[in-house]
Amino acid sequence: MIRRLFIVCCVILPSAVSMRAEEADSLSVNRSLGELVVTGTRDETDVRHLSQTVSVIDRSVIEQSLQPSLLPVLTEQVPGLFVTSRGVMGYGVSDGAAGGISLRGLSGGSGRLMVLIDGHPQYAGIFGHPISDSYQSLLADRVEVLRGPASVLYGSNAMGGVVNIVTRKMHEDGVKTDLHAGYGSYNTLETELTNRIRKGRFSSVVSGSYNRTDGHRGNMQFEQYGGYAKLGYELADNWGTYADVNVTHFNATYPGPVSAPLLEGDQRITRGVASFALENKYERTSGALSVFYNWGKHWINDGYTPSAGESPKDGRFNSFDNMMGMSLYQSAQFFKGNRITFGFDWFRYGGEAWTEYVKGENAGTRSDLVDKYENEVAGYVDFRQDISRWLTLNAGLRVDHHSRVGTEWIPQAGVAFHLPKDMELKASATKGFRYPILREMYMFPPQNPDLKPESMWNYEIAFSQRLFGGRLQYGLNLFYIDGKNLIMTLPNPNGGMLNQNSGAIDNAGVELQAAYRINRCWSVDANYSYLHMKSPVIAAPEHKLYAGANFTKGRWNVSSGIQYIAGLYTAVGDKPQTEDFVLWNVRGSFRATEWLSVWARGENLLAQRYEINAGYPMPKATFEGGVHLEF
Repeated sequence: MIRRLFIVCCVILPSAVSMRAEEADSLSVNRSLGELVVTGTRDETDVRHLSQTVSVIDRSVIEQSLQPSLLPVLTEQVPGLFVTSRGVMGYGVSDGAAGGISLRGLSGGSGRLMVLIDGHPQYAGIFGHPISDSYQSLLADRVEVLRGPASVLYGSNAMGGVVNIVTRKMHEDGVKTDLHAGYGSYNTLETELTNRIRKGRFSSVVSGSYNRTDGHRGNMQFEQYGGYAKLGYELADNWGTYADVNVTHFNATYPGPVSAPLLEGDQRITRGVASFALENKYERTSGALSVFYNWGKHWINDGYTPSAGESPKDGRFNSFDNMMGMSLYQSAQFFKGNRITFGFDWFRYGGEAWTEYVKGENAGTRSDLVDKYENEVAGYVDFRQDISRWLTLNAGLRVDHHSRVGTEWIPQAGVAFHLPKDMELKASATKGFRYPILREMYMFPPQNPDLKPESMWNYEIAFSQRLFGGRLQYGLNLFYIDGKNLIMTLPNPNGGMLNQNSGAIDNAGVELQAAYRINRCWSVDANYSYLHMKSPVIAAPEHKLYAGANFTKGRWNVSSGIQYIAGLYTAVGDKPQTEDFVLWNVRGSFRATEWLSVWARGENLLAQRYEINAGYPMPKATFEGGVHLEF
């Protein structure tokens, strides 16, 4: 029924609007340039001309959040997006880990949501999911979140949407260095040093960070080192190149659920990424050739539970994964109002995993788990056409071939109506898909090498408007997701359990956003999402509301926000568990001199008792403060 309603709306609404086309053309429409994004089309595009919804979080919002990690900022600012957490700092990996990113009920932990850095996929080659501790605030000039499938442009794992981190750069000539440092609850320390240079055609960004905490429970320490460098050079007026490298290492200890404390649950994880790009930008055409290489090295001691009679484990899990790829695209305008993008992608991903025995009868030996690589090659075309001033047509098609699974065809289509009084109405139908990952096919029971791709369709209608010269903006999205062949672990007819293509997605929801700049000093913003799931999943709340206010005057900048979460499943199945909670956060800074600011951050000031991961209670009120130097 819901699917029929969305299809009817997608047919009726465009017809109704087309009847007003002549009227719209005769009216004076504000044609001020909208926000430019790259995620929805690869080519820099006015967001109003896209038929899909893209949320943009710029550098000013990231800096005001005073967070070392990007993910808490996204949880507040993007409706429908939620990130799991288990403590003050650090997400970790493996059992008991947090940092699961979900969007509209589709989880990055299952490989159904993709994180990109400058358009390059960032998932672990063996496990197929993002590593959340890698996404630090020091990286980002802005973050663009495309809500809904982005498989036409980005292939597998972009089934439910993408989070694209656009890296930092110097926007004007000069040299700037920033030092950010803070200390707070549970012996938590965060530091970041960044230098940015732009001189003529040359630009660079170099950042380093160190973060640590004891955690709010015993055996919950976290320590992280991070470094990022990006060098760019404009070869000519229309050609440029850049190269960058980012390495993050973290040591994490996970304590297990409070009902069964864990000892020696230790992790040592290193993640790295490097890329090179050659870009061109002319008036009627633009494009890029880029190559990238991601890698990760994991060492994990799964620990033991004394209360369950367990003893220290003999083996340690080790893995080395990598992903390399090349992307080539060129966008061209062949006639007025037209833009066509042609692209080609090649990816190779995989790695090896093994158990290394450090004691017991097998000490000094190793047991191999997987050693496998697979390839993906694809071509795509993305088409956009403006019809007069009031209508933009969008369409795309990707042909994607996997070395083991075969070939997938991925289409999408949509329309965007530009109406009087700065109103926008959009409708789209997009397909997403995901190839099974190596872990599901080859590692650990219930692995199954015969798995087929997952697929889904997303039907969406969106309305937005800007009022009072852009000081007030609001938007409404309605979506319906219909998915099939989801990989689930079910009983095997031959005994035991087996991964099988037996699941389905039947999700529908509403998303609202609004922002109002009251005057020079005050601004407010809010977003809300409602998610209905026929089959509930963990870490996808039914209701998510955020309301915030920001005050800036003279040397002061103060912001406060309240987040309400309801219907958050922490366990599903025979004994489901849900959580409802309200979080109140306050952040502020004071510029003491031209080069020195002091800042403070308070979180969960209502001292709520709640869990996001079952068995891992979150800390009550926490506080942190520090300094920020610019020179």
